[in-house]
Amino acid sequence: MSEVTVKVSGHTKLFHDESRGEVRAVDGVSFEVQAGTIFGLLGANGAGKTTTLRMLSTVLRPSAGTATVMGHEVTRDPREVRRCLGFHSASTALYPRLTARETLEFFASVNGYPADRLSGRVKGLVEQLGISAFAEVRVDRLSSGMKQKVAVARTLAHDPPVLIFDEPTVGLDVLVALEMQEVIRGQRDQGKTVILSTHVMSEAEKLCDRIAIIHAGRLLANDSLEGLRSATGKHYLEEVFVHYVKGLAAGE
Repeated sequence: MSEVTVKVSGHTKLFHDESRGEVRAVDGVSFEVQAGTIFGLLGANGAGKTTTLRMLSTVLRPSAGTATVMGHEVTRDPREVRRCLGFHSASTALYPRLTARETLEFFASVNGYPADRLSGRVKGLVEQLGISAFAEVRVDRLSSGMKQKVAVARTLAHDPPVLIFDEPTVGLDVLVALEMQEVIRGQRDQGKTVILSTHVMSEAEKLCDRIAIIHAGRLLANDSLEGLRSATGKHYLEEVFVHYVKGLAAGE
């Protein structure tokens, strides 16, 4: 069995809302992820996916619970957690005045990638992700599709063992979305740990080795696609998803 590289136990996040009072954005979420797998966090917008991943990546401090990434606890050792992680989302920031190549060099360097191997790492990513034609162009002059490739390469720049992709294909055209899926699959095949947040059922079906269904901040199921089908008697993932969400609403 592969090594467990990410472990989340009872993660909870409370927010205060002036009109609603205390809001449990994430409510006691627990899961484990093994190296060499894609773990899908499947839920509708507002289900708690992004909040869960932001706690795991040290951006938000949990109200309760613990989590470790490569053995480092997220609240006690956030610096080492961040060194082990690559985090990509539709809003991944890029510096507009840097070129694509300078962006990769900068983010690899600040995340501790060895200086004597930096040039080769950047060259490899530029070739792998099809950035060569615009590697020397400033980010603010790139098209949205080109920026997306640079953002993905930035996430991979320091060669982290754990990768988080939060709704990575939102707003992308079909061809770019397919390229993104191939990148994610390729990282899994290299033995990386990949956590994928999505509300796109077909994406989860194609990519994920395990799928966790989250709704209203609670984790309702966590199994392989075949396991979820067997447990519910449903074939299509959207039917499986509805089964669990309706069960929560009915108090089952």
